[in-house]
Amino acid sequence: MTTSGWDGILDDDEEILWQGRPDRRIVLRPRNIGGLLFGLLFAGFALFWMIMAAQAGGMFWMFGLLHFSIGLAVAGGAIYLNAFVRSRSWYTLTNRRAFIATDLPLVGKRLKSYPIDGDTVLEFEQGDPASIYFAQERKRNNNGTTRVQKIGFERVENGQDLLRLFRDIQRNATS
Repeated sequence: MTTSGWDGILDDDEEILWQGRPDRRIVLRPRNIGGLLFGLLFAGFALFWMIMAAQAGGMFWMFGLLHFSIGLAVAGGAIYLNAFVRSRSWYTLTNRRAFIATDLPLVGKRLKSYPIDGDTVLEFEQGDPASIYFAQERKRNNNGTTRVQKIGFERVENGQDLLRLFRDIQRNATS
């Protein structure tokens, strides 16, 4: 693998073993259904309210357009957001770390690295394409509660082969 562009990022004894991109297709997962349903209910209620307000006459019904749009955005985000983020993501696996690079509008370019060693818990989601999770982050919700978000290479081709690379890194780290 080529290491051009990795100067100052990789350690001297670190080498790239694999690079790839996630599948960019839209996938509706169980965790997205809540956002989809909430957005549709929110938009549906706003539409109902606009219809009732329009029957009263005047332009007052237009105040519902903001709520209707927000509901559609929440529903659409539940469907399209993950696919959009994956379309702007790149994965790299070295003999010591996993890197996830993203380039998102308003957020910009980001590169995060996660060490892979003998203690790293790997979670493999079989499928075509497969996902391999190797880290977790705690995220705080707006209401103050925290949730755990899995971090990994999502929806990658040849997931079994990539899992073998991860396990080889773990074996070499404990040797």
